[in-house]
Amino acid sequence: MKTVDTINFAGKKALVRVDFNVPLDKNTFAITDDARIRATIPTLKKILADGGSCILMSHLGRPLKKLKEDGTIDYNKFTLKHTVARTGELLGVDVQFAQDCIGQDAIDKANALQPGQVLLLENLRFYKEEEKGDTIFAEKLSKLGDVYVNDAFGTAHRAHASTAIIAQFFSNAKCFGYVMAKEVANAELVMKQAARPFTAITGGAKVSDKLLILENLIDKVDNLIIGGGMAYTFLKAMGYEIGASLCEEDRLQLCLDLMAKAKSKGVNLMLPADSIIADAFSNEANHKACSNKNIEAGWMGLDIGPEAAKEYAEVIKNSKTILWNGPMGVFEMSNYENGTKQAAIAVAEATKNGAFSLIGGGDSAAAVAKFGFEKEVSYVSTGGGALLEYFEGKELPGIKAINE
Repeated sequence: MKTVDTINFAGKKALVRVDFNVPLDKNTFAITDDARIRATIPTLKKILADGGSCILMSHLGRPLKKLKEDGTIDYNKFTLKHTVARTGELLGVDVQFAQDCIGQDAIDKANALQPGQVLLLENLRFYKEEEKGDTIFAEKLSKLGDVYVNDAFGTAHRAHASTAIIAQFFSNAKCFGYVMAKEVANAELVMKQAARPFTAITGGAKVSDKLLILENLIDKVDNLIIGGGMAYTFLKAMGYEIGASLCEEDRLQLCLDLMAKAKSKGVNLMLPADSIIADAFSNEANHKACSNKNIEAGWMGLDIGPEAAKEYAEVIKNSKTILWNGPMGVFEMSNYENGTKQAAIAVAEATKNGAFSLIGGGDSAAAVAKFGFEKEVSYVSTGGGALLEYFEGKELPGIKAINE
């Protein structure tokens, strides 16, 4: 894999696609979680240490999908200016800012950039051409730098102008940053060199969201643990009463097919024996533990129960490779967080005992962070959707563009 270690950036301007799509406080626009910025700092420091300069480009949110009432872009809400100060603090360098990602201001500031300096361009998604993968837009961006570095794994599954199309303008002067390289290496380790037993933990709301990954994982794992809202579609398919729990009625046969496939391959597909059920989707609702064979009408499962948490933890602790993608319940609410918390504790314990654990971005990463286990697992992915598509067996455009 061609990484920043294969290039000497002395005297070169590196055009770096980073993922600064960070959460901001709704009122102050202060960054509430800087993990994505921190992740890319080693890549940027390598470029600067070589004697190069960095021109950073990123998106933030979906500004064209969330226009103001008058139909204009809400610049204050979506400007990358909010990330300048924190990036500078982490790098130990003053970060300049261009009011646009193309156009004269960006061209002038990029041209004037000296070795050791850093310039951040304005939000790429202020232009519809970015998500459309427009070649002319990609070419305009490409003229700002000498070398293209993709370090944004979170957008590697999108064939956008700055993540895939732009690479064609840098025939031999293109590479991966450390984030991308680590993400791919860890994903490959799990999917191609997993030590056994290999356990995948999948959760989230819908079976349909995880269909391809479930089908792909059944060919690779020893244990497939299912939690979250998606578990109730499986339970309904088995003929259980699930009350008002989340259910995809059109996926019942699919669940039966997946269970049959798992059985035929000797995979231990685990469904929760019990749940924490509530009479409303609220932390203040009445709630109790209940067997999953007969959830009463009007009640819904919002977390796996204590019996399921215990059974799952035992399997997780005895695993040598663990992939976790999706929470066990509505962990954002304190009354329904225990299942996800117990899974996190078990993953941390298994890791301590020598297992390799990969946390698959999104809600799983948020859960591990919430319960303070970020440093007690092997790797927390920065890209939920990208990692999911990788595990579905798809070729990611952002990776393909560098490798071609």
